Formats: sequence, C-alpha cells, structure tokens
Amino acid sequence: MAKPWGWEHRFAITDRYLGKVIHVNRGEMLSLQYHQQKDETLLLVKGIMDLELEDDQGQMHTHRLTPGMVRRIVPGRKHRMIAVDDCEFFEVSSPEIDDVVRLEDKYGRAGTSTA
Repeated sequence: MAKPWGWEHRFAITDRYLGKVIHVNRGEMLSLQYHQQKDETLLLVKGIMDLELEDDQGQMHTHRLTPGMVRRIVPGRKHRMIAVDDCEFFEVSSPEIDDVVRLEDKYGRAGTSTA
C-alpha cells in the first residue's frame, strides 16, 4: 500500500495480531502519533531510522536504530519514525489496524486515522 512517505505491506492480519513490512524513504517520516489500544514491536532490518519515543515521564527522546535493533511501543506512547537512510522494518502488533491518533503530520493527515 503506497503512503506519502514510502509503502507498507500487511503480511498477516488475524483477530490476534497484525504483521507488516514498512519501507520509509530517506528523509521522510511517519506522523507523530499514538495508539489507544495497539501494542507494537519494531525490528529494523535495513537502513538507519530515528525513532522519536515518549518515555514514562512524557518526555520525547530520539533513539538511533540500525539493522537488528528492536523497540516496543506500548499503547498511549507518542512516537514517530524518521528515515535517516531508506529503511525497512517489520512491525508486529495487536490487531487494531485503524487505532491511530495523529498529532502532527507533514502530509496534512493530523487528527485522522486514514492512510
């Protein structure tokens, strides 16, 4: 599925989990967002990505991810992925596909849960 920042391919959709491969083009980013229910884990397999992730105190921190690194994003935690180089990662999550609250989005999608 084409996105303004790259593409995603859903390879598993069940009532218990969702699996995706996500490609983000160099210099592009996903929206600053959080999920009310969705619990997800990322595995970077290609490229370099900066993950902006909120900590337990509500402060945002940037984590530089390289291939093989894994991060879990629990429900309610603000986050954004930024591609330093073209990057691809696997996302495995609970099945709430449309559970996205966009806070900021460079492509004009803030406040929506549409692609």
